[in-house]
Amino acid sequence: MPELPEVQALVDFLDGRLDGLAVTGVELGSIAVLKTYDPPPEALVGLMVAGVGRHGKFVDIDCDGLHLIFHLARAGWLRWSETAPKARLRPGRSPIAVRVRFSDDSSFDLTEAGTKKGLAAYLVSDPSQVPGIASLGPDPLSPEFTVDVLAGILSDRKKQLKGLLRNQSIIAGVGNAYSDEILHAAKMSPFALAGSLDEEAVARLYEALQRTLHRAVAAASGKPAAELKDAKRAGMAVHARTGQACPVCGDVVREVSFADSSLQYCATCQTGGKPLADRRMSRLLK
Repeated sequence: MPELPEVQALVDFLDGRLDGLAVTGVELGSIAVLKTYDPPPEALVGLMVAGVGRHGKFVDIDCDGLHLIFHLARAGWLRWSETAPKARLRPGRSPIAVRVRFSDDSSFDLTEAGTKKGLAAYLVSDPSQVPGIASLGPDPLSPEFTVDVLAGILSDRKKQLKGLLRNQSIIAGVGNAYSDEILHAAKMSPFALAGSLDEEAVARLYEALQRTLHRAVAAASGKPAAELKDAKRAGMAVHARTGQACPVCGDVVREVSFADSSLQYCATCQTGGKPLADRRMSRLLK
């Protein structure tokens, strides 16, 4: 799933590439991916791209005040073409959900693999009309996101750190992968309760969050969309590295599995050497 660093890299790429271009066509391969109906997609045709921005994990392409906004969800991605395919997109014939064409004959496709569909696109006059954007928490890379803001978020919450970091209405842009990385960098258990952190621990978590995200944004910067997934994987210390050695202490990276996701961590770095219970495996062994 693309998270804040990869989405920011996509935004930067599109902002530089689409500057001065007009939209010449919008084709839908999946009607279900478009979550708004008024105005229709054809309303974008002829409009100039004014800029590209980000709201959490949402990409926002501003076309003369009309915003094409999309969220790539778990299995979505953006595929760029310097020369757009000549054939028009046909609904239901490929994993391509949306194709947008531009005045220099370039285009991009929004694609989604797998059977569980979450890719969503919106056409609105105001980004706050998108429910997911309206409910977003603060962006952790904004200048206003200080250690005091994080302390206020954590205060008195009886919520595990892993879940809190992933909750978009609490902090925008962090998902499963970077929450693992942040907690590893902070040397904290994913199951620690947010409200239990003292001042020193809050400062440590804040520093780890900032360092992890800024480092990932820098690593992704300038890379084309096709290279971002590999760059993300290469930068991970524990996420998706179950069974491999922790790069900090050399202990084995462990995993806790859930119904539709998993987390990875280092027991030596994060839990005082004590492995966390894998609830799904525990049930299987009963």
